[in-house]
Amino acid sequence: MNDLELPNTVAIVGCGSIGTAFAVLFARAGFTVRAWDAVPGAFDRATADLQQRLALLDEHGLLTESPTVVAGRVSFHPELAAAVAGAVLVQECAPEEITLKRSLFAQLAEFAEADAVLASSSSALVASSFNSAAAERIVVGHPGNPPYLIPVIEVVPSPQTTTRTVELATAIYRAAGLKTIRVKREVEGFVFNRLQGALLREAYCLVRDGVASVGDIDEIVRSGLGRRWSVLGPFETVDLNTRGGIAVHAQRMGPAYQRMGAERGQHDPWDERLVHQVEQERREVLPLSDWADRVQWRDEQLMRLNAYHEAQQMVSAP
Repeated sequence: MNDLELPNTVAIVGCGSIGTAFAVLFARAGFTVRAWDAVPGAFDRATADLQQRLALLDEHGLLTESPTVVAGRVSFHPELAAAVAGAVLVQECAPEEITLKRSLFAQLAEFAEADAVLASSSSALVASSFNSAAAERIVVGHPGNPPYLIPVIEVVPSPQTTTRTVELATAIYRAAGLKTIRVKREVEGFVFNRLQGALLREAYCLVRDGVASVGDIDEIVRSGLGRRWSVLGPFETVDLNTRGGIAVHAQRMGPAYQRMGAERGQHDPWDERLVHQVEQERREVLPLSDWADRVQWRDEQLMRLNAYHEAQQMVSAP
């Protein structure tokens, strides 16, 4: 098999919520999906869940084929060896238990095709903690949940993972419609959950300290940070919020953020070298000469979002 050749079969190992969501993702993109689970009754639950999710996608105009056609690409197999036969990628979706993952990947190393990518949907555990004799073919493919609606996936190799495995996994995920993020080195929680965890930790602290209620914190994220972050990431946000860009923002706000972190027992100052690296990467994406145009673009995107939300409120008003 050539590195860029993409056979049309993937396997899902574990038919819980995330496994079924991956089945929806791949089947919707035209892949043949072969699923396995060891839990009694898992196939019946997954079949019902699959049909419900596809019906909702169809209701919202997000399918180009009928739900029946898409569901027809998914089959369930009681034997693991039969499920992974012929698959170019095996997506493990078992619970976040290290012993279970070690056992599964030992079996996958034996049963899967010799050139198949063995990918884990692990939320925090790194591949080197559970990989096996097939370590060079094992990678973490950590999705947003559900992956057919949150179109981003982190590709996290272990030190043993080959470049070919990373490239093939990336090509398959992109063919399924996902935006791939290459995590440069193993770290627990990867990028998605570390960013999410940082916000959650502070949210819990603010509730604990009597600063704000749970509902008010959710509203700040839903109507403020979340709305803005649906258009921009955190670095671009502060880059566009301050004339002169991210270096000026770091100079003005860095000390305040450092004090906030110290209040929580953290010591992660934005030193000059780090700020310079971040500024360089931002300027490669957006020269300062284009800053004003990008600010206008941001405002136009937020205007579209605001118009959408206002229209939704009118529709739902009694």
